Amino acid sequence: MIIKKLNLTNFRNYDNLEIEFNKKINIIYGNNAQGKTNILEGIFVLCLTKSHRLYVDSNLIKHNQEFTNLIGIFENKPIDDVKKLSIDNSGKKLELNNNRVKKINDYIINSNIIIFYPEDLNLIKGSPQERRRYLNVELSQLYNNYIIYQNDYNKLLKMRNDYLKKIKFNENIDLNYFSILTNYLIQRSVSIYEIRKKYFEDLNKIIGDIYYEISGYKDFKLIYKPSVNLDSNDVQKTMLEEFKKRYNDEVRLGTTVIGPHKDDYYFTLDNNNLKENGSQGQQRMSIIAYKLAEISLFKDIKGEKPILLLDDVFSELDDIKKNLLLKYIDDDFQVIITTTDLKNINENILKKAKLIKIFDGKIEEVQNGE
Repeated sequence: MIIKKLNLTNFRNYDNLEIEFNKKINIIYGNNAQGKTNILEGIFVLCLTKSHRLYVDSNLIKHNQEFTNLIGIFENKPIDDVKKLSIDNSGKKLELNNNRVKKINDYIINSNIIIFYPEDLNLIKGSPQERRRYLNVELSQLYNNYIIYQNDYNKLLKMRNDYLKKIKFNENIDLNYFSILTNYLIQRSVSIYEIRKKYFEDLNKIIGDIYYEISGYKDFKLIYKPSVNLDSNDVQKTMLEEFKKRYNDEVRLGTTVIGPHKDDYYFTLDNNNLKENGSQGQQRMSIIAYKLAEISLFKDIKGEKPILLLDDVFSELDDIKKNLLLKYIDDDFQVIITTTDLKNINENILKKAKLIKIFDGKIEEVQNGE
């Protein structure tokens, strides 16, 4: 996947920005708080319809404005694709090649993007909700039907929770319909579980070797922790039995207590959870290994290399880790890097890169690389 041009209108600190990228390495530089990260966020939002930093879409609209438009031209054959995303007080609108797209799955099906940014450490240190949110974004890109399963599941979950609250307050409801809801929820749960289980299995086939290469330590892996036992021969039956066991608890709480919305995963080294037992250095190397392993997965599953967005990552790494990261980023990737200081970037990279200087929400200078 390659983005050729991006246009932002009323997005974050930008009134109107048009920026062209080359097919290889692009470096956006400037002082803090000038809007560098907002450009990467704009690409991410345009491709995946949601921010990696925010939960509320309206916060992407520039202060005192009523809407934002994001337009991107992406390389394709025989003709390029044009994506447009608009957000206003009525919600979000998606267009692909000037045609309105109503289903998010149809819009993001060809998206192929991985972002590195300093807050990635929250995947280790943060809440299960943060990890699930990241996981859902990645799986929506990798597996065609995942976002359909996830959206169906969320609708069914809301309906089931509404029924549980009614039961809690002794409202008159149709328990047969509640049973049907539960069965549909279980079916969608199993579809989600199967994809998540495969993802972690495939990831762990490669992530240990990557971590060893960049750190010198063995036995690194990610542990998927579903809220039900997936080793059962009949996961649907196992879930149904769990729901029956927990029915009284669910009624008392007024909410569904098991399912994909309660899953988690964690990072381990020598079977030790790095959240509690890992150093800052080990945690940072774990995130790099995770993202590099995802690059391999994207190539294997989607048949093309993703756009890599690196948000001020090099300032966080020593020279050894920078070189190890660069080793995996060959000339076949489109890479868009932000930095406050070009001294953080390897000289060979600088020679090849298109340099774009940002000041106060505007492009101040552009230099094309070799």
